[in-house]
Amino acid sequence: MKTIIRRKLKESAIRIFFFTNGILAIIILVGIFFFLLYTAIPAFREINIGEFFTSKVWNPTSPVKEEHGIVSMIMSTCMVTLGALAVAIPLGIGVAAYLSDVAHWKVREIVKPIVEILAGIPSVVIGFLGIVLFGPFIAKLTGQSHGLNAINGSILLAIMALPTIISISEDSLNAVPRAYSEASLALGASRWQTLMRVKIPAALSGIIAAIMLGMGRAIGETMTVLMATGNAPAFPKGFLSSIRTMTATIAIELGEVPYYTTHYYALFAIALVLFIITFIVNLISDLILRKYQEREL
Repeated sequence: MKTIIRRKLKESAIRIFFFTNGILAIIILVGIFFFLLYTAIPAFREINIGEFFTSKVWNPTSPVKEEHGIVSMIMSTCMVTLGALAVAIPLGIGVAAYLSDVAHWKVREIVKPIVEILAGIPSVVIGFLGIVLFGPFIAKLTGQSHGLNAINGSILLAIMALPTIISISEDSLNAVPRAYSEASLALGASRWQTLMRVKIPAALSGIIAAIMLGMGRAIGETMTVLMATGNAPAFPKGFLSSIRTMTATIAIELGEVPYYTTHYYALFAIALVLFIITFIVNLISDLILRKYQEREL
């Protein structure tokens, strides 16, 4: 009898613990949103909201006319994020497929820890490599005066997103029941056909989750893009242009801006826009995952 009571108490304690953590996470998320909203609202007492979302010029310290347009920053953020995904998605899924279905177990035991260690490299180190390694190479290859541009940032963000995409995609591929592969091989399909037409479609929900998490890493990264993309606030004309993302702008200017000025509040408005963008990305990914899970059921 005492054993049953203890078991029920343990189960109740565990249930309360996880419920409390879930509620706490929601409270923190809502608290961050309202803090950003509360701090961003004063900016629009001085800034025209239409100009804020349509102007390409960000020059809040001009003695003639202060300009607070974030179009260039949004475009720059989208460019490096999409560029990073263009590199990281095929490479990440390819490596995950290799590790799960092709690689010898000895190779897998070596490569998998290396991929996981890559996730622990500080972003400032990746940014430093972009300055001293990738930057000069890109400049020499393209004939530019320097290589601090959107291509450099895209490559570095792809490197940072790869561990997430590889690890989760491989776990998703390994979670596919062996019966699927055995049935495909029994019908005469090759290992390549089985991988491409059976295993990857079956693991698609997990792969999409991996891609979305990698995208979230790319959108929210600060130090790497701050160091390796040139920090030019002008509207980007291409991937060879120097750019400044939303996160880099906040990181550069928030430490030096006078408190409670229009410029100060405008930076929080940028943070609010960034928060909403990442929330929408996560919401879309959740809807996609649910759609595929319903199909699987």
